[in-house]
Amino acid sequence: MKEEKTYLKWYNKVGYGSGDIAGNVVYALLSAFVMIFLTDTVGMNAGIVGTLIAVSKLFDGVSDIFFGSLIDKTHTKMGKARPWMFYGFFGCAVCLVAIFCIPADISATAQYAWFFIAYTLLNAGFYTANNIAYSALTALVTKNNHERVEMGSIRFMFAFGTSMLIQTITVGMVAYFGGGAAAWRTVAIIYAIVGIISNSLSVFSVRELSPEELAEDEVKKEVTEEEKYNLIDAFKLLIKNKYYLMICASYILMQIYSATLNMGIYFMTYVLKNANLLGVFSWAINIPMIIGLLFTPTLVAKWGGMYKLNLTGYTIGTLGRLGVVIAGYLGSVPLMLACTAIAAFGMSPLQGDMNALIATCSEYTYLTSGKRVDGTMYSCTSLGTKLGGGIGTALAGWLLAFSGYVGGAAVQSASCINMLHIMYLWMPMCFNLLVTLILTRLNVEKANEDLRKQLGHTS
Repeated sequence: MKEEKTYLKWYNKVGYGSGDIAGNVVYALLSAFVMIFLTDTVGMNAGIVGTLIAVSKLFDGVSDIFFGSLIDKTHTKMGKARPWMFYGFFGCAVCLVAIFCIPADISATAQYAWFFIAYTLLNAGFYTANNIAYSALTALVTKNNHERVEMGSIRFMFAFGTSMLIQTITVGMVAYFGGGAAAWRTVAIIYAIVGIISNSLSVFSVRELSPEELAEDEVKKEVTEEEKYNLIDAFKLLIKNKYYLMICASYILMQIYSATLNMGIYFMTYVLKNANLLGVFSWAINIPMIIGLLFTPTLVAKWGGMYKLNLTGYTIGTLGRLGVVIAGYLGSVPLMLACTAIAAFGMSPLQGDMNALIATCSEYTYLTSGKRVDGTMYSCTSLGTKLGGGIGTALAGWLLAFSGYVGGAAVQSASCINMLHIMYLWMPMCFNLLVTLILTRLNVEKANEDLRKQLGHTS
């Protein structure tokens, strides 16, 4: 087996990874705080907000495949993905601020409409274009699988670091700026500016390989022939790839998991009686995750691939979340934190090698069909983030409303407290278990190896 060619310097990988600062100033702020902002500051009904978010998700599946297909067909001096990533984030920034600028002097119906329009434009439009393009760059700037794993690990170090920081400082920042809607608006503007800067840095830190470079040493097809497919053809290529469907399902479940944990602000406030514990638990999640990501490229190489490592890691992650359930009912915050850290460490390999796994999945489509659909394939990351995060947030809104939650109340009912235990303790553990079951079948690396042998190719 010949040594793989390298394409990137360390600063290319770090520059690329910094782009997830931008993605997470949007995602972390929305997933952790938009619901409590809408219910406790604006005064909206949690159930109605949850329904609006769920309806908004109906637009997302089509837009993901649509933008993925557009990226595959884009040809500019900047490449296929980078223009969409660069320009898309400016729309993200505007929509993020708009969500936290809902006027107080308009009717309740108009407020719900304002939120729905801004949220849908953000998720189904601008965030989709930016995030799919960002993820697709993993397959477009290097063909070296080890570099792809490194890019994924560095990317998610920035992602979890940003998420941890936002969950730690946002409540304090809102208080510092005087509290209320004006303070939330100021925080959103600051985060939007930070996102624009980091996104731009990421875009211009790498260059895309030419179509000819990408096609070298692969199944020989004319580049023009590869790209003769429409949106329907792209969709058919995706659903024919069982590994894409598995990755997509896993990604959605992972994001629902994250969304339910991000609703922890309610658990900390009304069960543990200390809203600032959200930041402490964020550290317990993100520090072990970042440590795990540091070792992921080495572990992938040592374990001879991603399959066994991901499966073992998520098994540990599921057992760790079971420990959180037990500790939660025992009322032991230190034990909850310890088990949270164990779960996060176990889950880190899949986060780190996910982009490489999707690139391998895209290779499976190329080996079976001769068509290169990297942008379309990476639609699962945007679809998973938005659909999973949206479902998780919507589900939280529905469950809160069902349990009788009263926004801003000092004390909640027993039924609400019981529901918060289900949302924060049981649901994340169940979602982890489902991902683990999917991972038992997700051995796309072996499938590609078998296909290459059948086709008479070596790598």
